[in-house]
Amino acid sequence: MTKVISSVPQLDANGLRQALRIAGGCTIGFTISKLMNWPYGIFFTIYPMLLLGMVPTLSRSVIKQFFASAAFSAFMVLIIQGLFSHLPVIITLAAFLAFCFLFHKMSNGSAFLFGALGVVSLSIQLHFSSHITQSGSIYPLILSNGLAIFLTMVIAALMHGIFPDVAARAARVMPAKTKESIRHEVLLCATVATLSFVVFQILDLQDSISAQAASVLILFSLCWKAAGMAGWHRAIGTLIGCNAALLSQLFLYNHSEFLLFPVFILWILSFVFARFHILGGGAPGIGFGVLTTFGILFGQSLGPGQGLIYSALYRFSSVSVAIILSLCAVYVMHHLLNRFSVTRHHTYD
Repeated sequence: MTKVISSVPQLDANGLRQALRIAGGCTIGFTISKLMNWPYGIFFTIYPMLLLGMVPTLSRSVIKQFFASAAFSAFMVLIIQGLFSHLPVIITLAAFLAFCFLFHKMSNGSAFLFGALGVVSLSIQLHFSSHITQSGSIYPLILSNGLAIFLTMVIAALMHGIFPDVAARAARVMPAKTKESIRHEVLLCATVATLSFVVFQILDLQDSISAQAASVLILFSLCWKAAGMAGWHRAIGTLIGCNAALLSQLFLYNHSEFLLFPVFILWILSFVFARFHILGGGAPGIGFGVLTTFGILFGQSLGPGQGLIYSALYRFSSVSVAIILSLCAVYVMHHLLNRFSVTRHHTYD
């Protein structure tokens, strides 16, 4: 007699500890930022998710790349917005060159974490700083980002101390690429990231930071064939994340000012979807999309007297449009760059 046995995928010991690190890290960052009433709470919630979710181990190289990405993005924002805020062409060119540098680090594998975190940090800070009025200052933004980076590293070290791995992990080996493929990926991703920045500036989409972040996150796959799947995963992750946020609002009702409630809900959601993220291999997929979706909503939109319903509904619609338009731009750039041998990708048919 044949027995059909169906088993639910289970986390191994290392995976369980990583899920606990992700959930604990983002919850601590969120809690501290709300208790201290610090601005730009998105940094304190998202950065622990990115660091603990993308990198399962903490090493000297990881620490250096993390701090270097913060320093680089802060320097570029100070230069771009501090000196050339009245010159849009110069701003666009400087942003493009900065994205080229960051995506080159990602493409050749020499400092992938530095490039990835730098791209996200630079995109978010450029978005926020461009909407600061003339009477305002970009320094609170820079200081908040720097403080979030430092606090995230402290939290990551604490989480690794409390929930350490029980077995050594195999080192990730980056695949070798030709110079033509690297040029292709750098120009494609930098162009699309710059176009995203320009479009959001022209349309003055001040409240659409999540949509711009989504348009950049799908570029982590670095090429068209992987970006299509990444965009699909991002859209599904956003849908699930927004629905999770709506469900959270039903539980919170109008008691979001009592911090213990959103903290508890954030930890539960983070742990559940961190597990899903790790079971998917730890790569930026659906689980990672869900994590960053409600991480942005909790960090940026949740507070005393604020709810998640409007933000969640608006975010899904805006992210969907941003992903579709970004994929169209990736497709056009992919075929344009493949016309030239010096920028032809190795996946070219």
